[in-house]
Amino acid sequence: MLPHALLCLLQAALITAQTRQQLSLNSLSSFSPQSLPNPPAFSLPSSDALAVSVAVCSGDLQSSLPRFFVTNDTSVGIPGSGGGTNVFEIFLDAGLGNWTGLASNGGVLAVENAGQTSFEVGVSNTGPLHQHLNTPPLLGDTTSNGAILFSPPFAPAPNEQPTYPNYTLPLANLTPPTPPSSPNFTLILSPTSSSLAAGLQTGCKLASIQSSGNQISQTPWLRDQDGWRSQWLIGSLTSATNYTAFVIRDSTKVSGPIYLVTKSAAFSCPLVHSLPFCPSVSYAVPLSQPSNANPAYDANTLPSSVTQPLLTYMTNFTTTLLTFACGRDMYSPLQSCADCQTAYRKWLCSVSFTRCSEASPGSASSTSQTTGIPQQPLSALFPQPTNASDRNSNLSGSESPYTTLLPCLETCTAVDRACPSFIGFKCPVVRFNAATSYGVGFIDSGKDGVQGQGSAGTAQDMWGNIWCNGS
Repeated sequence: MLPHALLCLLQAALITAQTRQQLSLNSLSSFSPQSLPNPPAFSLPSSDALAVSVAVCSGDLQSSLPRFFVTNDTSVGIPGSGGGTNVFEIFLDAGLGNWTGLASNGGVLAVENAGQTSFEVGVSNTGPLHQHLNTPPLLGDTTSNGAILFSPPFAPAPNEQPTYPNYTLPLANLTPPTPPSSPNFTLILSPTSSSLAAGLQTGCKLASIQSSGNQISQTPWLRDQDGWRSQWLIGSLTSATNYTAFVIRDSTKVSGPIYLVTKSAAFSCPLVHSLPFCPSVSYAVPLSQPSNANPAYDANTLPSSVTQPLLTYMTNFTTTLLTFACGRDMYSPLQSCADCQTAYRKWLCSVSFTRCSEASPGSASSTSQTTGIPQQPLSALFPQPTNASDRNSNLSGSESPYTTLLPCLETCTAVDRACPSFIGFKCPVVRFNAATSYGVGFIDSGKDGVQGQGSAGTAQDMWGNIWCNGS
């Protein structure tokens, strides 16, 4: 017969286990100071790959945050800072943390120093429900009071290659494909002066913040081969203001931050977006302001004097390309006629839709959009006086002087690499004035064209720096 003292301890442990709140598998639970059980511990379900994630929803990084401990040994009782065998602390990164391990017989999650803090707990057997995503959001462009932003890709782009003998290529005026089912994305935009990125970076905390501006639209968009994204058109922003952006996926996964700055009040070029025939165009273009108080141009409002010549060029190029025995004869082991048409479309759209920009306040000849640090190198900017002849004569022109952000030279060389030689497509050479019409030396080296040897290595970055038009 067991000693009386040991029986009492076993009885107390049994009562605690019976009253401990059970967390279900593949569920999300929220707790406030008023709903936290006493003692603050939870029973975990059994799983061969149990993922337990936590997200702090209130407070800040300067305050004392709760500590979370998990054990996959049910004999431990309540795990805590005292340690012990099979006791693991879930360390927090900007308020978010997770633990994954074997829990064949279940386990226990306990909280210390909860105080007046609210938090979420996610339990899953398919990976942590709370995450900081590695892929950041993407900036399209800004105007003086508006912006276009994109979520990280959520679904791959279709990759259907035509085959011989029925080798057909997409029409010039593409039909938008049917978008796949999209996750629930939320954009949070706040002035950088609010120090949003210095606080808790959890979905529940960010969702409690009032986002800046007016969300005009949110639509799924297949911008490029990176895949489907959610696209936001935002208005009512403040001119010449630095903003910080986060994207929340399904309430628990956080992407960001990225940074951007709105143009000065004198900036007059409107945004152009959502063009099926030029899906990567999502930036400011030297056109007159849209009619009927439209905030930006899209495929339904863009003047036909702009779209028809471009569609004609695209049709003629495709017709010429198909004179080659595409799919039967191979001109490259790496490229196909479909790749050639895709590269040409991107180049044609980039040069047909001139991109407006302006020097940032931190540099007289730079589009750096960071705060207080002048950008190096300087962007490929080319001032255009009022009524000057634009690169595309079909554009009606801006109502005031503007500055062109030249296309990246790599957009041109991509066509040269992807297309058969009989097309005769050639790009300007670096040593013979290529920089007068293209941004040179930002992605590839301006000296010998070696990938990664450019001054920036990319067309734009997460800090809002944009060196040349790579769209």
